[in-house]
Amino acid sequence: MVSADTDRGVGSADVIIGAASTVFSVAMLVALPAVIAAEPSAGSVASLTPLGASWWLLISGLLLQGLVIVSARRRPRAALVAAAFVAFGLSLASLGAAASILNVAVSVLVFLAVWRVSLSRLPLTLLSAGVLVAAAEMVNRMQSSASNPGEAVLLAVIQSLGVVGIPLLVGLFVRGRKDVREARRGEQQARTGERDAQIAAAVARERTAMARELHDIAAHHLSGIALMAAVVDRQIDTAPEEAHRGVQQVRAQSTRVLDDLRRLVGLLRDDEGGERSVETLGTVPELVATARAQGPIELRISTADGRDLGAGIGPLAQLAVFRTIQEALTNAATHAPGTPRSVEIDDRDDARLVVTVTNAASPSSVPASSRVPASSSGGFGLLGMLERAELVGADLQYGPRETGGWQVRASVPREADPRPAEIAQADG
Repeated sequence: MVSADTDRGVGSADVIIGAASTVFSVAMLVALPAVIAAEPSAGSVASLTPLGASWWLLISGLLLQGLVIVSARRRPRAALVAAAFVAFGLSLASLGAAASILNVAVSVLVFLAVWRVSLSRLPLTLLSAGVLVAAAEMVNRMQSSASNPGEAVLLAVIQSLGVVGIPLLVGLFVRGRKDVREARRGEQQARTGERDAQIAAAVARERTAMARELHDIAAHHLSGIALMAAVVDRQIDTAPEEAHRGVQQVRAQSTRVLDDLRRLVGLLRDDEGGERSVETLGTVPELVATARAQGPIELRISTADGRDLGAGIGPLAQLAVFRTIQEALTNAATHAPGTPRSVEIDDRDDARLVVTVTNAASPSSVPASSRVPASSSGGFGLLGMLERAELVGADLQYGPRETGGWQVRASVPREADPRPAEIAQADG
């Protein structure tokens, strides 16, 4: 894949690479006459006299290739072919072995092309550059030695493989390392994004749970306070003593809602000082006693002999049952105020616990079977009960009764065998 800046302008890195390649090639050119002079068979040394025509021609070619490298960012493939064509063109000027110095820029551009261009777009470019390098080397060999054509072709092919093949392999290796780093970076970013998404989901779940808890607490207590305040308003002139007791109940109910809110905040805080008590089946009688201020309630609890209430029911499921009872009583007090209510906890089955909350039809309203109850809290109570039931795998059913009124029934599976260990082992 082409890098983001391949087709844009000239970067400082290109200038540095072009300058370094030119300086290195010129240094080789300066040192080449002394190297060739040590060879008895060197026939082109005279043409490489410093400041001579051939010398300046070769310097011009090196400078031209340096400019090609500087501009290679825009079109790496065209720059590679252009540098190889410069090398081939100057080989025709009878420069001999010195013209091989021009291959330095070709090797640099091979590496840059591999680095910047998709590999699928390079085969034709690399083949063209290789052919031009081989042709230039073959011309140089034929001019500077008595090599026969077959030997010149073989040496030209070897030279082409070295000039193009070696930087190609180096470029592939470096690019592979770069791709691995980018893949690891992308994987790390993906993991970070996944972790952030998990955190966001957890926060959303916590916010939903907190909103549900606040709804349950506020709806239960504040609806009771509203009902008691309405009763006090009617009694304040006709029955002052009863109104006085009603005000005391309002105050007690207000204190309880504050305590419940503090408990909820304590559960959300990180410090160890916050209250962390959680409602269970054992606290249902206290809930019913508090709710009796809004009307008569009958509580029936049936358990098997020799075991505690809610045995085998986990704390989360017990909290869900408690909130279901609380919400059902609140809805009954809101939509059928003053009517008898009942709470039944059947804990005799070894597989599940069943809770049923019922209320009679309000005499001042139409029968429950012919209307859909409206919720002053916006209808989130039933939704909250359903979400809690799904969370603990319970079966929740609610609706009007044939005899009038409303019924909520929750069947909660047990997480463990409620029977004593010796009986469970014997049956197992």
